[in-house]
Amino acid sequence: MIEVIGVRFKDVGKVYYFSPKGNKIVPKSGVVVETARGIEFGEVVIANKMVNEDDVVQPLKSIMRVADKNDYNILEKNIQKEKEIFKLFSEKIIAHKLQMKPIGVEYTFDGSKIMFYFTAESRVDFRELVKELASVYRTRIELRQIGVRDEAKMLGGLGICGRQFCCSNFLGEFQPVSIKMAKEQSLSLNPTKISGTCGRLMCCLKYEQDCYEELLKVTPKVGAYVETAQGRGIVEDANLLTGIIKVKLDKNKEAPAILLGRNDVKILRDAQIKLNRDEIAALKNLED
Repeated sequence: MIEVIGVRFKDVGKVYYFSPKGNKIVPKSGVVVETARGIEFGEVVIANKMVNEDDVVQPLKSIMRVADKNDYNILEKNIQKEKEIFKLFSEKIIAHKLQMKPIGVEYTFDGSKIMFYFTAESRVDFRELVKELASVYRTRIELRQIGVRDEAKMLGGLGICGRQFCCSNFLGEFQPVSIKMAKEQSLSLNPTKISGTCGRLMCCLKYEQDCYEELLKVTPKVGAYVETAQGRGIVEDANLLTGIIKVKLDKNKEAPAILLGRNDVKILRDAQIKLNRDEIAALKNLED
């Protein structure tokens, strides 16, 4: 076992482990640490705790120090600098007539590096822009093209549910979401119904997927051949949450389908939930 603290560098970002270096540190405390990007200021979100050494990426780095008043002053100045740098970044993009959208700027705590984030529909030649920015700030410059999900996370906003974007509110990392999930949850495959403001599949499809997968194991799917007390038939519809299924009996094709509970039938041959080629072609861009 090894003692660690959890540090986050963004309001809603991934949590990284560091050695507390013998300090007892409470959550919301500031710490100064060295990362691959340089010296950074982070917030402790997990207090001292013991974890299995196998759960830690080695070598485990120690914090440099617990933040003091001077460190907080530097942080405030850097935040103000980021706003000024972003304004210039936006102006330079217009001046160079580049087809890119500025999203954000990150200024490392020690000022050794500035990260510029942008989105673009295609590859952009920004070499001249980098040279100009480097001549102005005289430090390491890195321009990074990000996807629309990351853009939504950085900018924030409100989803169709009326709540703040999950990605900018509490999701530290994006979880994979697929069209197959939407189909298994019996959702409309209309892109406007299952995609978020970013134009990609809603992250919340992932939240209930485990529950639906368990229900699919015990509920006959549409197209399944089942045995009922009234005879055999084919499932025409199935509600996973209520467990109510609609069965069309073989013995009377003209009669309306009957409603039964999932426990009232025996599955003789189950069906499969598949996406057809038209659905895949129409919705493939939502998974990017």
